Amino acid sequence: MEETMKSLLDDSFESAMTLTNSGAPQVPDRYVLPPSQRPALGSSLGTIETTLPIIDLSLLHEPLLRSSVVRDINMACKEFGLFQVINHGIPPSVIEGALDAATQFFDLPVEEKMLLVSADVHQPVRYGTSLNHSTDRVHYWRDFIKHYSYPLSKWIDMWPSNPPCYKEKVGKYAEATHVLHKQLIEAISESLGLEKNYLQEQTEEGSQVMAVNCYPACPEPEITLGMPPHSDFGSLTILLQSSQGLQIMDSSKDWIRVPYIEGSLIVQLGDQVEVMSNGIYKSVIHRVTVNKDYKRLSFASLHSLPLHKKISPAPELVGNNAPAYGEFSFNDFLDYISNNDCVQQRFIDTLKKSNS
Repeated sequence: MEETMKSLLDDSFESAMTLTNSGAPQVPDRYVLPPSQRPALGSSLGTIETTLPIIDLSLLHEPLLRSSVVRDINMACKEFGLFQVINHGIPPSVIEGALDAATQFFDLPVEEKMLLVSADVHQPVRYGTSLNHSTDRVHYWRDFIKHYSYPLSKWIDMWPSNPPCYKEKVGKYAEATHVLHKQLIEAISESLGLEKNYLQEQTEEGSQVMAVNCYPACPEPEITLGMPPHSDFGSLTILLQSSQGLQIMDSSKDWIRVPYIEGSLIVQLGDQVEVMSNGIYKSVIHRVTVNKDYKRLSFASLHSLPLHKKISPAPELVGNNAPAYGEFSFNDFLDYISNNDCVQQRFIDTLKKSNS
């Protein structure tokens, strides 16, 4: 089955990078969004500027200041489902190394990258374009390489061997984000009034998927997107971006541009935290815009509970009421996106109880 699907992909596959490198003067019809879904670039409509929370994570290690930082995280999670972190402990050299390795990977000849292509979302290492090239109704201006990253020793041998620096440089970044995730999930648990080690065991045994994204320069960025509006399935996503392009939806359903701050990382709440918090926190809906002038790279480190481990609302946050969400696992999410269009209906909406 996988060989048949790969053969179909080989026959039809044309990546966004290939289109950009060919000098295409316009995007093909399959990338053109309906007018109501277009990003309204270059106008005052459709997106707004606002000040998003910036958290200095070094203060979490100061006993007298930790509670104040946790309160700031609580406010950021309630209002936006997102915040930026500085002084996060990942050295600039590790970040620069990861971006360099990604640049080299996406610059490889397409034949080399096609060795890793797959339409099977369960594959632990997968190269592709759009969201899922073989099933998308509308395509998105993105190339990606996704790979499982924790525990690193279990998966790294499956990662790309070309460029030769990829495993070392991206591996260092993956390990660093795993450590950072543990600190963040403790602080977020505290901010909900839970014990900071509420998810400790599940985090230690959990999964990490690294989605390395390339958004090439696009001849018509006003009629397409790099990624459609969606929320992430996991607990937290730690995002590194090489330039601005991420937008989030606020409570008024306005789109907010997330600024690029050199050296910072973006922390996004995922569906698992929304369920665990019983809806006190919401996973952030976000999308990615593209531009005419340059290529944008991002590393989305998606952290979740173990593949088959179910997450449900924390009893302490439900009280005497009925839970607002059903339970789910990472594997349930993968099964859902294999058979459904996530652009039409978010996975988490299928978990909401009628009483919520």
